[in-house]
Order: sequence, then structure tokens, then C-alpha cells
Amino acid sequence: MNNPLLEVSGLPCFNKILPEHVEPALKLTLTRNRAKLESLLNDTSEPNFSNTILEIEKMIDRLHRVWAPINHLNMVASNKDLRDAYNRCLPLLSDYSTEITQNEKLFSVYKKVADTLDHESSIEGKLVEISLRDFKLAGVNLTEEIKSDYRSAISKLTQLEARFEQNILDAMAAWSYHTQILEELKGIPKEILQQAVHHAKGEGLNGWLFKLDQPTYVGIITHADNRLIREKFYRAWVTRCSDKSDKNSDLNNHVIMNEILKLRHQIANLIGFKSFAEYVLETRMAKSVTEVEEFLNNLAEISLPVAQKEYQQLKTWSGLDLAAWDINYYSEKMRQEKFLIADEVLRPFFPLDTVLDGLFGVITKLYDIQFKEEKDVETWNNSVRFYRAFDSNNDEIGGIFLDLFARENKRAGAWMDECILLSKHDGKLEKPVAHLVCNFTEPNISESALLNHDEIVTLFHECGHVLHHLLTTIDYPSIAGTRVAWDAVELPSQFMENFAWDPKVLKKLSSHIDTGETLPEEMLSQINNSRVFLAGINMIRQLEFALFDWKIHKNYKTNDDGQIQKTLKQVRDKINVIKPPEYNRLANSFSHVFGGSYAAGYYSYKWAEVLAADAFMAFQKSDLFNEALAKKFRKEILEIGGSRDFNDAYQAFRGRPANIEALLTQSGIMQDD
Repeated sequence: MNNPLLEVSGLPCFNKILPEHVEPALKLTLTRNRAKLESLLNDTSEPNFSNTILEIEKMIDRLHRVWAPINHLNMVASNKDLRDAYNRCLPLLSDYSTEITQNEKLFSVYKKVADTLDHESSIEGKLVEISLRDFKLAGVNLTEEIKSDYRSAISKLTQLEARFEQNILDAMAAWSYHTQILEELKGIPKEILQQAVHHAKGEGLNGWLFKLDQPTYVGIITHADNRLIREKFYRAWVTRCSDKSDKNSDLNNHVIMNEILKLRHQIANLIGFKSFAEYVLETRMAKSVTEVEEFLNNLAEISLPVAQKEYQQLKTWSGLDLAAWDINYYSEKMRQEKFLIADEVLRPFFPLDTVLDGLFGVITKLYDIQFKEEKDVETWNNSVRFYRAFDSNNDEIGGIFLDLFARENKRAGAWMDECILLSKHDGKLEKPVAHLVCNFTEPNISESALLNHDEIVTLFHECGHVLHHLLTTIDYPSIAGTRVAWDAVELPSQFMENFAWDPKVLKKLSSHIDTGETLPEEMLSQINNSRVFLAGINMIRQLEFALFDWKIHKNYKTNDDGQIQKTLKQVRDKINVIKPPEYNRLANSFSHVFGGSYAAGYYSYKWAEVLAADAFMAFQKSDLFNEALAKKFRKEILEIGGSRDFNDAYQAFRGRPANIEALLTQSGIMQDD
């Protein structure tokens, strides 16, 4: 079988990849990697970085080339056959990973090579140091019985995390709301209504058929005048995959979540840690459980009085005893009155193509990079675009796939993922390529996509991750690009968000769809001023997520089936000013935490936001596009990957540790003296 997943150069052939290609490609790659590893370990010559570690790096890249497109398609173009193939592969990947990191002979080789390298100033030394740490965190020094328990737990955990995510996707696809009553739909944005008409026609229905995708939910909960409609969508959203959902009880994630927590706790205990929270800190900037708790509690203590005051102001302004499904709606109405800006007024000024041109223009001014679209690249959907990035000498840096619109069988949210890693094989340099994924409302064929400001901020955020991936100078896949301490990974993305608030930048992003005029100066200033609107409430909302995540991993108790909801309630009772209804089951669709990547790590958003605000303050105090400062940020932050300790890297950029007051000032919680 001619398998497109086994192509080892160029861009993936996405439109040729079929479910039947998945398992054979992975199995063959794992077999080849195992054979290569056996050959390396049986080699009688003295191991060094070039003849052994570099070969392992090539194995890492080879596996990534096969698995990355599979994993990506499962998130953006899922179907039953692909999902089944994906799920069959998860145990194979898990077994292979632990097999490598628990290999005592390979561990011994890394230790021998480590003795020949400088860990302080050598990139190769840092790579080997990180690898030795990861061997230990996988239990390489443990007995075979404990290693076996670890392998089993990791394998089960990987499958359960995937099932958690897939249940959410299925639950969202299964829910819809159909109406033929126009009166119900007042206030809902035109773009959402047009999509609902399109969905209804697709099902042979009259009227409007609303799906439970993210832009539809946000559009309705924020703009629908009909309170009953807002409550209906709110309830559907916050009860996904729970016992309170009115759809698909077989998709309830409750049992899965408890088993995920149990397995994570077991894994940490097997390696010798008291909790999963303590275990993950071995690879992060934060050095102790206490440091993280004090960080979150300090932010909460400062922000809570501000949030309480804002909530009372919102209640007074609305004249209502606000329910959870009223908050977004009246916040938006109050914001419109206070700052004279509304989504329906702003959207026509922000056609997608103009926003992209402006975004790329910001990157050009900061880093002297140009983006050029290529039309003939194979993709997984007709709406996907591809751009190549070039430096000032017109040498290629890498590329980006843009998948920006919501659709069925696509995971909700926004993210950046690695398509191709920067690597060098036998003198040939493979340029990095990223996926930038969002869930904006897709326009009708005859119209242009129009963005609101929140969507622009999201686009800038994800492009920050893209730059972190593209601009790395580290060509060892295991420490290239975004492979940094997890609580630093959001720094480049949150740093880029700041540019989406600046009036001069926003003006470059705007061009009215009908008249071509840029956004008026008064509106530009009002958007910038609105950044601190309800800052306390927004801060507390994120701290609720972070504290919940941290506490369930730090304080896990065996055989306490109700601890997830109890922990969430305890956090809410302590810091939340907006009391959700009893049926709210946020945790059951909390992909960041139970899907795996941010487990005991949601605090990283606020941790990195402190770094980002402090870094951006340096630009504000000089010049937004200060060439020397941008070069320094690129050199000390964006290029280094995992080749340096990130605390040291940040201090090399800023000249000191980050200051938490930068975030509090930027968000308006603390006044700037």
C-alpha cells in the first residue's frame, strides 16, 4: 500500500491520508525505530552525542512526522473510522514511549554522553540533562514490577484522556435547537443566524437550526435578547457530558474523570511523589507546590474585592438579580454603553483578509519576516489556507496552515499545533510548520468573514505560539520551539495579544467591508480603554479554573467519587462572585485539564501572563516596535526552545525577574502610579 503518512519530506499530503493508512504507518515507524535503537545499543564503539543522541533525535522526528498529521486530523476532521484507528494507536504509542524512557541501557548511554558535555553552556549538554530527568520521571530506576504498573497506568490514562475529548465532540454534535419563530432570535448576530439557516436547509428544515459550536454559543449567550434562549444554550453548554445533560447519557464523562485523576495520582506515587501536582513541577519554572498556591492565592486576594465591586455595579446597572446566563449579555450591554462600541458595529471594520494582513504586518515590523500565501497546497478542508514565512534575505523560515472556521467534527476552541519540527538530517534542514486553528463563524460563499475584537485577540494569541515554533534556532526536535517549561509556554502567545489592543495596530487591521474606511480614532481609543472592563471578574474566572485544577491534583483522595464537583464548589464558594446553578458541570467538558495537556498546569496561563505583561511593559516604555528590544526578545525567548533554563532566559531578556504588578496594572486591577 502506498502510504502518504510515510513520506519523510515536504508537507503532509492531508487529502490523501485515509483511516486505513494510520495503523500500518505507525506500526512500521515504531518497528523501524526499535530496530535502529537496538542497533545503537549493540554498537561496541564509545557513545557520543553525534553517533548516538543525534540518532535518537532523528527517531523522535521520524515518529513525529507520522503521528502529527494523524493527531491533527483527529482534532479538525474527525470521523468514526479515523477515530477508531487513532484510538487503536494510542496504546502502541504509550507502550513505545515508556519502553524508551524506561530503557536502563539507553539511560546508561545518556549518562556516559553527559559526562563528556558542558551542561552550563552547551545546547547538547542541556538536551542530555533534560533527557536524563525524563528517564527518572518515567521510573527508569524502579523495579520491573513498578515499571510495569507505570506503563499500564500511562497506557490507560492516554486512552481515557482521548475518550474524554471525543465524548465532548460527540455531545456537541448531538445537540441542536430548531425554531421557526423569528421573534425568539432578536439580538443574535447576523453571522450566527445565517449559519443557522444554512444548517436548517441542510437538514431539510425551515427556519433556523442552531448547533452547539463555540461561536454559536458565545454569540447567543452574549447577544440574544431572549432570556429563555440564553438559558437553554447556557444549560446545554455547561452540562455537556454530564448527568445533567438532556442528551446522550452514555457520553457522561464522570467515571472517566475520576479514573483519570486516580491514574495520575498513581503515576506520581509510583515515581515517588505525594501528588500529581508535585510530580509535574519537576519540569516547570515554579519550583514547589507552595509557590504555585501562594501565587494563585495572592492574585485572588488582590482581585476578589475588585471583582465583587464590579459585580455589584453590573447588578445595579442591569436592575436585575443576575443569573449565570445573564452575565455575558448585560456585561456586553454595559460595555457598549460605557465605551460606545458593539460587536455588530465593529465587525464590518474587520474583514478577515485585512486582519491577517495587519497581523502579518506587525510580525514584519517586529522580526522582519514576510508571509506569502500558497494556493496549491493540499489541505483537509477547502477553507484552510497555507502561508510560507521568509526572512529579510528571502530565505524560507517555515510555514503555517490556517484553519479558522467552526464546523462539525472539529474540536472547539483555538490552538497551535506542530506540523513539522525544525530538524537537521544528514545536512538537510527541515523547516518548521505550524497549524493555527480557531473556531470563527464561517461566512456564506458570497461574503467575507468578519471578526469581532475577541476573535482578533485570539488570532494574535495563537500566532504568538506559531512564532515560538517557527523562530526556534534549535534543530534538535526534543528541545526545539515550544518545548519549554510548561508554565512558560504561554508567554509568546500572551505577549502577542497586547498588540491587538494597541490603537495604532488596530487601525492597520481595519478596513470597512463596504467603504474601506479605517476604524475612527474615537472607537480605537474606546476599544483600548475597554481592556480593563470587568477585569476583576475576568481574573477571578481564570483563577477559578486554575485553583480547581491545582486542588484536584494536589489533594486527590482515593475512592472519593464526588471530589471533583465538591472541589469545584469549594473554590467557587471562596472566590467566585457569580454563583452558577446547581446543574453546572464545568469539569465534565474541561478539556484543558482532563484532556491532558494542562493537567495541574492551568495556573500556567496566569504565570505566563505575568511574564508577558512584564515583557510588554519594556516595549511600552520605549517604542512598541523597538527594533533592538524585539531582536532581544526573539534571541532570549523565541529562539531558544528548551536549550536554557527559562528563568535564566527571561532574566537575560528583562534584566530581572518578572514583576507581578505589571499584570495587575495592565488589567486595571492595580492603578499605575
